Amino acid sequence: MTLDEFKRRYALHQLPTDTGPQIHRTLRQAAVLVPLMEASGELELLLTRRPTHLRAHPGQISFPGGKVEESDASYADTALREAFEEIALPRDNVEVLGQYPMFNTFTGFAIAPIIGVVREAFEPVLDPGEVDELFSVPLSFLLNPANRIQKQFSRRGVNYPVYFIPYGDYFIWGATAAMIDRLCRQIGN
Repeated sequence: MTLDEFKRRYALHQLPTDTGPQIHRTLRQAAVLVPLMEASGELELLLTRRPTHLRAHPGQISFPGGKVEESDASYADTALREAFEEIALPRDNVEVLGQYPMFNTFTGFAIAPIIGVVREAFEPVLDPGEVDELFSVPLSFLLNPANRIQKQFSRRGVNYPVYFIPYGDYFIWGATAAMIDRLCRQIGN
C-alpha cells in the first residue's frame, strides 16, 4: 500500500471504537506513536523491542511512547516527545494524521495511539534504557488477516481478546498487537 492510498483509506473509514479491556480503576495516561514510513514505495510500521532489563514489559515489542508528563500539551505531544527520546525521531519529521480512541491495558494504562507518518528517513539513535532494537514490518504483511491472531483469555471471570502477530524472529502481542489490528481493520476494508 502506498502512502497516498493509506491516507485516503485512513481519512475515509470510520475510526474503531473499541477501547480494550474495561478496567475499573484509575488508569495512568500514556501515548504512543504509531509510526508509518514509506520504503521503496511500500509502507512499513516502525516498532521497538524493549530491553530485557526493564521491570515493566521486558523484551516486549512496542511503539515509541510513554507516560504523559505535565509539560506535554497533548497526547500527540507526549508521543512525539517520547519518540524523540527513545529513537531520536525528530518531531518535525512526523506528520500526525490523527488519534485513535484511548486503549486500556491490564497493566493500568489508558494509551492514546497517535497515527503518524515519518516524512523522510532519519538516523535513529536508540536510548539503551528504553529500546534494544528498532525494526519495521511491512504494512502489507500486517494487513493480511491470516497474520493477526486473536485468542480469548479469561481474567477474573471475564473473557477478553488478546492479539498476537508473529513476524520472523519477533512476537508482537498484547496492546501493541491490538492497536495494529485496529489500524489494519480500519484501512484494510
